[in-house]
Amino acid sequence: MGAGTPDTLFFDLDGTLIDSALGITQCVAHALTEMGKPVPPYAKLLRWIGPSLRISFAAVFDDPARIEQAVDYYRERFDVVGWREHEVYPGIGQVVQDLHARGHRLAIVTAKNEPHARRIVEHLPFGACFDDVIGATPDGSRSSKPDLVAEALHRLQLAPAACWMIGDRRMDIEGARHHGIRNIGVLWGFGGAEELQAAGAQHLAEAPEALPALIA
Repeated sequence: MGAGTPDTLFFDLDGTLIDSALGITQCVAHALTEMGKPVPPYAKLLRWIGPSLRISFAAVFDDPARIEQAVDYYRERFDVVGWREHEVYPGIGQVVQDLHARGHRLAIVTAKNEPHARRIVEHLPFGACFDDVIGATPDGSRSSKPDLVAEALHRLQLAPAACWMIGDRRMDIEGARHHGIRNIGVLWGFGGAEELQAAGAQHLAEAPEALPALIA
């Protein structure tokens, strides 16, 4: 944090603030079952966390209409129960509140469908710390991390040099690097050190409590 206004911090959602593995994997399993496809083992279902749904389902279905149908089935379950199937990572809530109290502007930048992401953030005990939630459009026209970061910069009227991106997957780092934004890869989510380093992460955080010092 330099002199003047504290930097704006973009937080990823899944794997960074919340462990959403249960909700996401159950909704993927529901969609695949409804589409008549076998459900892969849990370890493989975890790969759905991070990329946009359409990219993940495109590996299973080669017909765009079938991909859209799978996305609809996923959202059908997520809308009812999946959005509640998560746990907040220990310590992250207090760190978010501390960073907010320091004067940092905070926003969520996630590949999750924006209406779903907004509902989750509104129900987080520290959700009021975030100025905005930037997520994917329901039709998928805005879903890649570079596009989501661009939308966040535009919506909040920010210069890349005034921002940080904090996330657990290579997509978060790639999205930040695309815009020349400083970034931190977090190790308590779904990516891991090897993936984050390969993507070019500037910093790695072992625990939420490490974030304030890295940002300062």
